[in-house]
Amino acid sequence: MKLNEYTTLGRTGLRVSPLCLGTMTFGTEWGFGAEEDVSKQQFNRFLEAGGNFIDTADGYTNGHAEELLGKFVTDGKLRDRVVIATKYTFGAQPGNPNGGGNGRKNLYRALEGSLRRLKTDYVDLYYLHAWDTFTPIEEVLSTMDDLVSEGKIRYYGMSDTPAWYFSRMQTIAEKEGKERIATLQLEYSLAERNIEREHIPAAQELGIGLCPWSPLAGGFLSGKYKKEGNSGTGVGRLTGRGAIFNKFTEHNWRVLEVLQDVSKKLGKPPVQVALNWLVTQPGVTSVILGARTTVQLEDNLASLDFSIPAELRERLEIAGAPETAHPYNFYVPWMQARVSGNVTVRPWRPANIYVGATAPPPEQKAAGDD
Repeated sequence: MKLNEYTTLGRTGLRVSPLCLGTMTFGTEWGFGAEEDVSKQQFNRFLEAGGNFIDTADGYTNGHAEELLGKFVTDGKLRDRVVIATKYTFGAQPGNPNGGGNGRKNLYRALEGSLRRLKTDYVDLYYLHAWDTFTPIEEVLSTMDDLVSEGKIRYYGMSDTPAWYFSRMQTIAEKEGKERIATLQLEYSLAERNIEREHIPAAQELGIGLCPWSPLAGGFLSGKYKKEGNSGTGVGRLTGRGAIFNKFTEHNWRVLEVLQDVSKKLGKPPVQVALNWLVTQPGVTSVILGARTTVQLEDNLASLDFSIPAELRERLEIAGAPETAHPYNFYVPWMQARVSGNVTVRPWRPANIYVGATAPPPEQKAAGDD
């Protein structure tokens, strides 16, 4: 795979690169990130390598990331070449209850601000950044549909929402002939695979693309943190602002150990192996990178240059697989064999479901299972 081997964004005609340049590190307002000249180097290098998909948000480095991106695109006269994605949801005006959230009033406020900072009259992809737990689906859908009609956005997506929420929205959009969701943006990595249960199968069923964020679990999968008791030590996001995501768990340390062993066998850095695994996962359209330096970006781009052999990939799959919980334990092959009376059934279209473990516990075998 190469960076200039483009794929369509979900069930749309928009072509995007398999890696997407994230801009949360454009600017130093959050205590980490890159100065303007380094950010521009990353931007130019990404496009030079064939990338065309750039992700930002109105709140990244307090709006500075959008301003820098707008400047780089304008100065380079690149607006028609690049695909710009940005997001709204988080409050920008303390004390103003309508200065955040997913409602129509804030949606228009946030988009107008993003357009000004990006120096453009439209964005290619506009995300709802996170579910606010109460705005009706119909309100978000009708507003996004209007914005497409107005030409202010070309496509829209959902980020950090429950599977039932975006599934219902897509179903209503299909029924009413409104603009449909193009893609989802969710956390996904070897260390965080919970979306395999519901989100990915739903997205595949409904024709929605997937653009994972935090593919290296906030830098945890790089191996730069060391285990210390029930936590970890090291310099990086996970010991600062990102500590709220708590990646220092027994599960993740086990995943990292397997990743490092597979990396040694492949002769590739853990970062590249982790990214390669994710880029080639079912349902994934484009993986969002979060490099802070140009050297890190180059390392990330090299993740497309090799393939992981099946036996090593299986080790990674087993190490990070989510626990099989109810009701998913009813969908594993040995349980489904009971459903069909131990008769092999090959549906015309295999179901996109998370099945978890495949072998039944000995005590749960029934007569004739063998």
